[in-house]
Formats: sequence, structure tokens, C-alpha cells
Amino acid sequence: MKPIYRFIDLFSGAGGFAEGFFLTGRFKPVLAIDNFRPAALSYIANFPDSIVVMEDIKDVGVNDILDLIGGDSYDIVIGSPPCEPFTGANPRRRRNPLDRLYSDPLGQLTLHFIRIISGLKPRVFVMENVPAIMDDGLKDALRREFRRAGYNHVYFNVLKAEDYGTPSHRLRVFISNIDITPPRVKHRVNVADALGDLPPPGDFPANHEPPPPLPYRKLKRIHRLRWGQALIMYEGAGGRRLPNLIRLDPYRIAPTVLGSSRFIHPFEDRFLTVREQARLMGFPDQFVFYGGRDEQYNQVGEAVPVPLAYAIAKHILYFLDGEYV
Repeated sequence: MKPIYRFIDLFSGAGGFAEGFFLTGRFKPVLAIDNFRPAALSYIANFPDSIVVMEDIKDVGVNDILDLIGGDSYDIVIGSPPCEPFTGANPRRRRNPLDRLYSDPLGQLTLHFIRIISGLKPRVFVMENVPAIMDDGLKDALRREFRRAGYNHVYFNVLKAEDYGTPSHRLRVFISNIDITPPRVKHRVNVADALGDLPPPGDFPANHEPPPPLPYRKLKRIHRLRWGQALIMYEGAGGRRLPNLIRLDPYRIAPTVLGSSRFIHPFEDRFLTVREQARLMGFPDQFVFYGGRDEQYNQVGEAVPVPLAYAIAKHILYFLDGEYV
């Protein structure tokens, strides 16, 4: 029988990254840290055997983690520090890229991820973020920080979630001490594939409650939207205009799901339910989200898509099992 590998999950959110690992049947989360209470409650509900710490990671030391997990061994540390300091969708992003890492309080949380792996020295670490974390000098700065933590070989693995069975677009970098190149799926999953078998909004499955009714004027505007059209545009970094409230095209993958994303159903004049939005990120229906409706949407949008996390976890198994080439 092959071993079960244990992992620690930093900036865990509701647990999308963890769910992908867990679904392989070979990984077990032993401890998760997140300071957002609704996300921590979701993690507890979905991984009841894991210790969940609701604390700001700046206040958590390596010895605190070791004390909490006691005699449990661990092989991997995964995590998703906040991407807001780096993403082009943030109009308040610092102009100097290095300031995003070293001066922005949220950007500094990435350094706390590195601080913790420096003390824990896992066999494998994987840190997820937006590709913009590699902008203009940031990549070299991160290499230096990881080298100080004891990892001389660092890989910046840029992966598209849709290449691994996620029904929505998402381009992310997974920074790790091993090369992560999972095989891609042969056929992409579109919106109709993801949502087609869901019943109308109601009691089943969880988080599939009907969205609140829309004002008449907004409903008229939504009714006129064609597939792929957005109801509103908002301003990102550098004055870029970005869409939101997009009516989904059923025969394509969905656009990137963000914490702020709300989508219009392809055939009905309403917003997607939280469960429908979770389907776009590959969450299984038994995965539940706690908190208010907006907090649930945020947990979905800020997660690592489950199919992508699963593909990464399967690839890491080759390394841990000694079959890595």
C-alpha cells in the first residue's frame, strides 16, 4: 500500500487547493491557517480531521505549527498568499514592483510564507499566485528569498486551469522547489458541461439557493445581453477596463472567476448561484461554503480551481513516490 502524505495549508481559504490534493486519496491536510473566519469555517466543515488556525499568519511562528501538529509528520506545504498587491486588476497596485513585495502589507505576506517554509523545510512546497508576481525584478527577488530559506532550485510553473479540466479560464503561477508539468486534458470542459445537470436553484445541493431578485431596470438590461457580453466595466491597474456581470457563453469556458466576479446565467436572466459558480471552479457538490452569500462567492473566486490542484497533486506524487523523472 502506498503511503499517505501529509500537508500544511497556508492562506488556505475555504480549501480548493487542499481539495485537489485530498481527491487523489494520497494526501491528508494536517493543519490550515487563514484569518478569514467564514473561509476557516468552510475548511473545518470540509476537512474535519485537520487543525484549522484562525490567525493572521504574521502572528504564527514555526514552533507554534510544530506544537499544534505534535508528532504528525508532514511532507508538503502549500499556500496562496494574497494576490491583490500584484494583480493588474487592482487599481491601487504599487507602481514599483518591488514595493508590492517588500512595502505593501499584503505583499509582505508572501515573505511570511517563505519564513514558514524556511523553518519547516518541507520536501515540497507550492505557492500559488498571479503571474504578475514575476514582474520586473520580482522573480529575481523571490529566487533570493527562497534561496535564503534553503531552496536553491525554484521553478515558476505557469499553468492554465482550463488545460486541466476546469470549466473557466485561470492563468496562475505555482512557485515550487520541483518542476510541475502535469499532462493536459484532451478536451476542455465548457459552461454547459459544468452546469447542465444541476437542478433549478433550490434546496439541493448546498449553496444553490436562488439569487435575490433583480431590480426591473437591471433585469431589462440583462435581458438584452448576448453570450459573452458584460453588463458593467470597471477600472484595473493602469486604467485598464475590465468586464464584470458577463452573460456566460454555454459552449465556451467561463472567464476567470474572481472574488468579485458575478456571472449571468447563459439562458436565464439571473446571477449564478454560489453552487453554479463553484462548479465553474471544479468544486464537487458535496463541498460546502459557510458565511454570507457574498462571502461564499469570495471563497469560490479566491480558491485554486480543484481540477488544477488535483493535476498538480498527482504530479507531485511522482516525486514523493520516487518515480519522478
